[in-house]
Order: sequence, then structure tokens, then C-alpha cells
Amino acid sequence: MLKKYLDGKVALVTGSSSGIGFGIAESLAAEGATILLHGLEPQTKLEEIAQDLRHRFDIKVVAYSVNLADRPAMDAFLTTLGELPRLDILVNNAGLQFTAPVESFPKEKWDLLLQLHLTAPFELMQVALPKMREQGWGRVVQVASVHGLVGSKEKAAYVAAKHGIIGLTKVAALETAGTGVTINAVCPGWVKTPLVEAQITARSAKEGVSIEKATEELLAEKQPSKKFTETSDLGALVVFLCSAGANNLTGASLPVDGGWTAQ
Repeated sequence: MLKKYLDGKVALVTGSSSGIGFGIAESLAAEGATILLHGLEPQTKLEEIAQDLRHRFDIKVVAYSVNLADRPAMDAFLTTLGELPRLDILVNNAGLQFTAPVESFPKEKWDLLLQLHLTAPFELMQVALPKMREQGWGRVVQVASVHGLVGSKEKAAYVAAKHGIIGLTKVAALETAGTGVTINAVCPGWVKTPLVEAQITARSAKEGVSIEKATEELLAEKQPSKKFTETSDLGALVVFLCSAGANNLTGASLPVDGGWTAQ
């Protein structure tokens, strides 16, 4: 059997049971990586997803049902990961959205989004980086969103956290420079995921227009290409960041946004 580039590598992709995370997990699986699948779904559902990946890509998959915002669950997860013999790739992708003006933004929602988008990635990096240093090779990829580079109204916590993760990426990249470990952020614009579909549905209901019209308006406002980024596009970029061609690429924030941030 032809050896694949990521054979023998172990990759944790948070929020990988659907959407962007699943697309990234698929792409890494196609290159032979062992996948640590993560999501909020019940363990039985995650096992179904894991079995699908095993069947299609002939790889090892371990599934974890963990709420990264639940302190005891997160602590137990960090302990489990710390006991692994190796961890080569960490993709911090898990997250959610909540919108409200700054003056009425609920503090509990602020805390939740900061935990999911910034504190959890930080804690996972604290577990992963020592292993990567010891191995002399490692890749950390943050799914930072275009909102790590620009702002949008009523997304205070999300934008603050995503800007924060880009800052964390730069600091960690400097601290690991020359060790064989690279740390980068990918910054997608609109991607057709369940999260974005929910926003489109809400927009359709609020404005009294069709789903098609709401989709068209959403893209036209921000994304000059007027096309969604595909999850497979992001998966391909993450695979590249794990390749030898990206050995000296670290600390970067890479927009995949159809021209959004070029404006």
C-alpha cells in the first residue's frame, strides 16, 4: 500500500462532527492521519461518524463527546489527551455564535464564547505543544474566521475571541520557531455550514424573504466572490499547512474569504 503523507500522525480536530471541522477531519483522514473526532453529540452518534471515516479512509478514529465549556468535562478531556503517547496535529475549530449589541450582550454568553473560542484552544495547546516539541514536529491550526481580522456589528464576543486567537497564534509561533512546530490560523468568510444556514434562516424570517434571497443578500454584503467557501477548501488548506511545503510558514493568518478582507 502506498504510504500517505500523514500516516502515523495523530490529529485532534475539535468540533469535527459536522461543518468545517468535519471537512478538515475528512481531508486529514484522506492523507492517512489518525483522527481524534470531537463533538457535542451523544457518544453513539459520534461512533457512527467515526465508523464512516474508518470505512472510507481505512484509518484509526477515536471519538470524544465533550462539552469544552463544561469545566469538569474539559479538565477530564485535558487529562485524557495528556496521557496520549503522541499528538501531532491540533485543529482548534469548535465554537458557536451569539449576536446582540454590546450594551445588552449577556455576560454568560460572553463568558461562553470566550471559553469556547479562546480559553479552550489555549488549554489544548498547553497539552499539545510539549508533545510536539518532544517529537520535533507538530502543527497547530486555529480556525479563526474572517472575524479574527475584521469586525461585524452585534458579534462582540465572537470577534473579540477570534482576534484573541490570532494574537495567541502569533505568540505561540514565536515561542516555537525553529522547533519543527508551526502554528497558523485560517480565516474563512462565509462557509455553508449548519451555523451559517441557521443565520440565513433567521435572516429570511426577519426580512420576510426566501432562503435563496437571504443567501444572496448575505454573500453580496461581504464576500465579493458571491460564493461560499467549501469545507473541502479549508480541509485542503489545513493539509497543506501540515505538509513539508509549509515547514517555514508559521504565525500567519490566512484569509479564505472570497475577497472579503481585500475591500
